[in-house]
Amino acid sequence: MSKRSLLTGVAYHGNRMPSHAKYDLEQIAKADMDVVVHMLSHIDWTRHKKPLTDVFRMTEDLGMEVWVDNWGMAGAPGDSSHFLCYHPDGHMIFSNGEMHPKMVCYNNPDFHQFAKDWLDTVAEMGAKTVFWDEPCLPNKSLGENLGEAYTCCCPRCKKLFEEKYGRPMPLLADEQVAEFRKDTMVNFFRVVTDYAATLGIRNTCCFMPGEYLNMLDAVREVAALPHMDNLGVDPYWYSRHRYKQPYEYVYGYTKKMMEIANEYGKEHNAWIQTYAVPAGREEEIVEATEAAYDAGARCILAWSYAGGESNDYQADRPERTWIATVEAMRRVRDMERDRVLAENRAKYRK
Repeated sequence: MSKRSLLTGVAYHGNRMPSHAKYDLEQIAKADMDVVVHMLSHIDWTRHKKPLTDVFRMTEDLGMEVWVDNWGMAGAPGDSSHFLCYHPDGHMIFSNGEMHPKMVCYNNPDFHQFAKDWLDTVAEMGAKTVFWDEPCLPNKSLGENLGEAYTCCCPRCKKLFEEKYGRPMPLLADEQVAEFRKDTMVNFFRVVTDYAATLGIRNTCCFMPGEYLNMLDAVREVAALPHMDNLGVDPYWYSRHRYKQPYEYVYGYTKKMMEIANEYGKEHNAWIQTYAVPAGREEEIVEATEAAYDAGARCILAWSYAGGESNDYQADRPERTWIATVEAMRRVRDMERDRVLAENRAKYRK
């Protein structure tokens, strides 16, 4: 890791052409950022390995760390995984019997091996850090006042649950279901983080706020794993459904996740939303970034470069969004420099 007391960075998934990525990476470096989070989806694995290897190397040559995101490898978030084409029995199943169309069961042993193969590829490409992005076990509404169906209730999970608790999995979650789901997620991360460590790869992850609240025990046990090095949260506040006050929302969730990371002696990361930014609200990026800093975050990352211009979820004004992103990161770096300088003055001046 960098020797800086504050790291800033951005997710980059704009293209797979090194000659074009060079310009973008130079812009990120000129913005004095420290970390670039690159995606390695299943399609990247099978079609873009060589150019992405060059992009990883280019990033490091510009003095920035590479984190590799498992984008879509288990389904959401990100691109759809090819894994389910070869392992159709690997789908997550809701407790009402409905199949999740794109998410993979974390108890599937073939998926455990698939994740290890992916880590072998990351190591071969020269990366030193992986980023486990928004792990989740989704729920879905059964209708008004009927509760929620949960995952995963595939045949394998049903068998494991009945062997452990001596009864079938219920339609609605209870304490034993919550424990089973927690153990499912923790066991998966124990397997993959232990394996990554044998390859000399660091493990970072982040949870989205909803999953953090729904599975707090799992978050804590993931944090406690010996090879989970860095724990984070992505409190994205731009929402089509309701307005969230950016400072309050980002500060609150960042503070809560930092408390867990600190409790287990782990590094931490906090994400700032720079995609789907409505025109005229770009300045909220500055407010949110300072909220993360005020909450104690010292690794602050933006999703994503240039307002996500290459995606359908791009900001309304990508160029202005990137300007606000760069300004926000500059401001917290200045705040951190002032903080360190004040400490040194107090320590060394007589």
